[in-house]
Amino acid sequence: QSQFVESGGGLVQAGGSLRLSCAASGRPFSSYAIGWFRQAPGKDQEFVAAVSRSGLTTNYADSVKGRFTISRDNAKNTVYLQMRSLKPEDTAVYSCAAGPIGGTAYRTYQYWGQGTQVTVSS
Repeated sequence: QSQFVESGGGLVQAGGSLRLSCAASGRPFSSYAIGWFRQAPGKDQEFVAAVSRSGLTTNYADSVKGRFTISRDNAKNTVYLQMRSLKPEDTAVYSCAAGPIGGTAYRTYQYWGQGTQVTVSS
């Protein structure tokens, strides 16, 4: 059984930066594509970014393109989400997810972390 744990969330002012981490244990990390999703209170879960198993392919939601960067270090079993120029509307619980295919649809992911809160104040 694979496990994924997020860290790095917190409170930041608008315009600031945070880096989230998703650390994995269990099955070889490089066998999973990894996605980040977020959910704000009262809203549906939203795709944020994804990275392929090799790390060579990434994709982003339009709302974060140019501000967020997803990357992975397979030697450290960790995926990162660097978030810059944060806005109040980025406030949400951010969760990482893993699956063999990846992509933007949450249904394609098999394993989920517990999530980490990101709060951006105006």
